[in-house]
Amino acid sequence: VQLQASGGGLVQAGGSLRLSCAASTRPARKYGMGWFRQAPGKEREFVAAISWSGTTTTYADSVKGRFTISRDNALNTVHLQMNNLLPEDTAVYYCAAESAARPAELLRHIRDYDYWGQGTQVTVSS
Repeated sequence: VQLQASGGGLVQAGGSLRLSCAASTRPARKYGMGWFRQAPGKEREFVAAISWSGTTTTYADSVKGRFTISRDNALNTVHLQMNNLLPEDTAVYYCAAESAARPAELLRHIRDYDYWGQGTQVTVSS
């Protein structure tokens, strides 16, 4: 599986961005998807995840109520809508996929994923 993340950029605090992750997946495979981020000098951290069917989602407390993860299985694409962005949201954002078709609440750790994209930079100015 190859993952291609896009949509990052520079935005002022309070603004919005929409990240997308396009996945090249085999037909009939069911992949849970997630977003992580890594700020300079910090460890990669979980942001949000969605089950392969899209019926379950889970979020980090720091983004709950501001970010929304969604997916379009017809297009093999996952989105992360980020609203009310804060300077502390500045990071490289990575999308990831897992092939065990688990519910979203079991996709909160790096070890839960099998495939990773290259990352897209999000910078929020104050």
